[in-house]
Amino acid sequence: MKILISGGTGFIGKALIKNFIQTGCQFVVLTRNKVGKVDSNSIKYVEWDARSSESIIPYIKDINAVINLAGDNIGDGYWTKAKKERIINSRVQAGNALSRAIIDSGNKPDVFIQASGVGYYGSSLEETFDEFSPIGKGFQADVVHKWENSSEVLDSAGIRRVIIRMGIVLDAKSGALPLMVLPFKMFVGGPLGSGRQYVSWIHLQDNVRAIDFVMRNNKLSGVVNLTAPTSYTNKDFGKIIGKVLRRPYWFQVPAFGLKLVLGEKSELVFEGQNVYPGKLMEHGFQFIYPELESALINIYYK
Repeated sequence: MKILISGGTGFIGKALIKNFIQTGCQFVVLTRNKVGKVDSNSIKYVEWDARSSESIIPYIKDINAVINLAGDNIGDGYWTKAKKERIINSRVQAGNALSRAIIDSGNKPDVFIQASGVGYYGSSLEETFDEFSPIGKGFQADVVHKWENSSEVLDSAGIRRVIIRMGIVLDAKSGALPLMVLPFKMFVGGPLGSGRQYVSWIHLQDNVRAIDFVMRNNKLSGVVNLTAPTSYTNKDFGKIIGKVLRRPYWFQVPAFGLKLVLGEKSELVFEGQNVYPGKLMEHGFQFIYPELESALINIYYK
């Protein structure tokens, strides 16, 4: 199988490539900067501005699957007006360009996997969200909605499109987890704000396996939640981190303090959603790490 991937140099993209190469897959990796990246028999790097379609058409003609992970890091920097525009535009432009390139190439890949996030559902302290839940409110929901729609034209082109709404992907060195455990390593771990907000998460290994699962399962299309089947409140999530790392859990971080520091971006930590992976469970996907404690033990003590 030959796969074209945008955003393939991020931590999820790298993990995907490492996993898929072991099964004999070949990759075309679209990247903004080829410096330091060396092609091999399994990987070809193509420099791409994440906006234009013409330059990547030649690389799509013999592709079996496309995975679109491209997008500016939503957690990096303050949410200024300019930053918000970059977050949205980077996702919309990349999705539009990939879609145009596919249609103009005359080749129909077997599947197009569109990255997304559980921020689509907004936030709630009581409700459990599945793939059929409506869109929520707030900047994250707006970003995700536009991100998903950026490749919507492929639906009418008869291409199987899977929208993967990912929770927080847990990894020891990348993503959100290193920042989440930092207070515990400094012996000041505790709940953020009320601690009642839900955290929907997934181990990096299960996230990669789930993407592989939806890519190869032609019965899956549309929205698929990529989260573990168990969600935790921020309070319980933190208690488990403290238990696994053998650190105290006692220092409550007041909401107003972080809101002053982070501004509007504080919704990333003070708002959350309980998201259930209904379609994965229905189609028989087996999680290696369905529970947080076993996931963290693997991450920190494997």
